[in-house]
Amino acid sequence: MKNIPVLCVSADSLAETYEAALVSLYNNGIRFKTQYDKPGDPLSLDCTLNATVLKPESDPMIHQAFPGGIDELKEYVLELKGFKDHWVKNMNDPGDTRWEYTYHGRLQRYGSWKESATENGTTVRKDVGFQVDQIEHVIRKLVEQPYTRQAQMITWMPNHDLQVYDPPCLQSLWYRIQEDEDGVQWLNSNIRFRSNDAWGASFMNMFGFIRFSREVIADEISKRNGKTVKLGRMNWQADSYHIYGKDIAQAKAMLFDRLDSLSLEERTFNFGDEFIRDMYEQAEQAAIMKIRKYDAEHAQK
Repeated sequence: MKNIPVLCVSADSLAETYEAALVSLYNNGIRFKTQYDKPGDPLSLDCTLNATVLKPESDPMIHQAFPGGIDELKEYVLELKGFKDHWVKNMNDPGDTRWEYTYHGRLQRYGSWKESATENGTTVRKDVGFQVDQIEHVIRKLVEQPYTRQAQMITWMPNHDLQVYDPPCLQSLWYRIQEDEDGVQWLNSNIRFRSNDAWGASFMNMFGFIRFSREVIADEISKRNGKTVKLGRMNWQADSYHIYGKDIAQAKAMLFDRLDSLSLEERTFNFGDEFIRDMYEQAEQAAIMKIRKYDAEHAQK
């Protein structure tokens, strides 16, 4: 086969769309090497994916077949809101082994980094280049002109990302508002990943950006314009949507082999259920304490 398949799925809820995307990949994807394979690893399953979640905040929202839990979902949402932005490395320090980026950092402070310079015999660090708060610009554009086609944020910094081992997978977020006959605004989104780990990360990614779109973008627009803002469809685009070869057996055992024996209700959770919501909200303090513990341990080194 010379062509990478382009697979398209669509469903009402996140859980249904996520499952449909994985099943389509499993049945129709092609085998590929990756630069992260270890000797003996099977080839990955890969495709280009377009997945549309028509009602992003509807239930069933949470699929049980992902390698994580409710607490990890909450921690990831906090990360997308900037709680780990200070974990990013100084790009000019070869000995700094912290993260290359956070998505929130790239979105809120695109183009900002530190540079070493010597002034009067003293080494100082200073901001160079430029800095753009893309989140603020997108919110402002959508408040002033909801139908704009220019409400976009990007992460890719070619001056840096073309040379690093693990550059950002998320590439862009695009928003546009459709207003219905009742005056309710529906925030539609296109979210594009160059590379998306279908089994190891995509559910958390999708859930996280639904909450980001709700809590960071939609709620702030509503606060500023006084209108009800709901989430319209989320179109998820992945240039490479893949299951690593090492993960195929786990995905098969946890999902593909259970489709005929478990109902959709048995494979999913409703985010609106009180006990799930309680678990999710209670996980915030534990996540914050985990971040603080990490900060304290690394501050001592």
